[in-house]
This record gives sequence, C-alpha cells and structure tokens, in this order.
Amino acid sequence: MKVLIDNGHGSNTPGKCSPDGRLKEYAYAREIATRLEAELRKQGVDAERIVKEEIDVPLSERCRRANEYKASDTLLVSIHCNAAGNGSEWMQARGWEAWTSVGQTKADKLATCLYESAERYLPGMKMRKDMTDGDPDKESGFYILKHTKCPAVLTENLFQDNKEDVDFLLSEEGKRTIVDLHVQGIMNYLSNSKK
Repeated sequence: MKVLIDNGHGSNTPGKCSPDGRLKEYAYAREIATRLEAELRKQGVDAERIVKEEIDVPLSERCRRANEYKASDTLLVSIHCNAAGNGSEWMQARGWEAWTSVGQTKADKLATCLYESAERYLPGMKMRKDMTDGDPDKESGFYILKHTKCPAVLTENLFQDNKEDVDFLLSEEGKRTIVDLHVQGIMNYLSNSKK
C-alpha cells in the first residue's frame, strides 16, 4: 500500500497563518508531512509527499498526481491546521478533526483509525466529530477528497488562531505528537486492511 501525503496550501496562499505570524500553515503542513513521510518509511511503508514545491500547487494538479497511482493500492492524507476566524485575531475554537468525502467510503475507516489515534495522543483535547452516520469523520465535497480515486482524508490539526494550540503545535513535543498520531492511525488502518 502506498501512502500519499499532501501538505496544504503554499507560500503564496494569502492568510493561512496565526495572528502573530509565528505559524504559517503552508510551512507547518510541509514540516509535518516531511516528518510523517520519514517516520512511515522507517516503519517500512511506501510513503511519498505529492507536493514538494513551496508555492501552492492547484488542487487539480494535486489530484492528478495522486490519481497516477492505482486507487486500490493507495491512500492519501492531506495535512492542515484549522482556523475559526480570518487570522487577524486570536479565537477560542480548539480541537482536532478529520474530513472525508460525502457518503460511506473506505476513507471513513482511515478517518476512524486517525480519530482513535488522535484521542490517544491528544488526551483531553476536543475531538470535533460528526456521528450522524455512525462514524466520527466530518464529510464535505472538498476538492482533494472528491477528486482523488483512492481513499483520502484531510486532517485539521488544531487551530492556528488559538494561542494555546499554536504554542503546542510549534513546540517539538507538539510536532512529534501530530506526526505520531498520523503514523499510528495510518499503521492501524494498514494492519486492519490486511485482515
């Protein structure tokens, strides 16, 4: 199974940063994606980032890159940070969440594994869920989820406009935690899908 890692946005995407400018989503997502790729490879997983450029790569091109691989042998995780406002002031929203495309899909199982891992690695943190269809993932027609052929999950890793979250995300402990929760969730999914 090949694990594709997408890092959200680019250096030329307007906004997408903490109010104090310390956390820039494109840079943070790329650092986490790079670390995640390395950690998965250490576990023997064929992992690859699909966006190595600093500038934003159009969603259509991201999907094209993902769809070059056989859908049944591939999964995709897109790394992001959430925001409650427009980035100009600190907000109170907190939490971790994962999104899949609309309907029951294989991505739901991957998202559930990621939620279980997030609950372990972020004890006490709010898990932002939508249980209306029996599983925790939130669903949307996000382009990267809708136009990839393989199972795809987009994670929102805390809030870039919540001061406590930003302090944690930028700490070495925080970065390790976000990477580890993705590694564990992906590994659990891969081991379950072999059964």
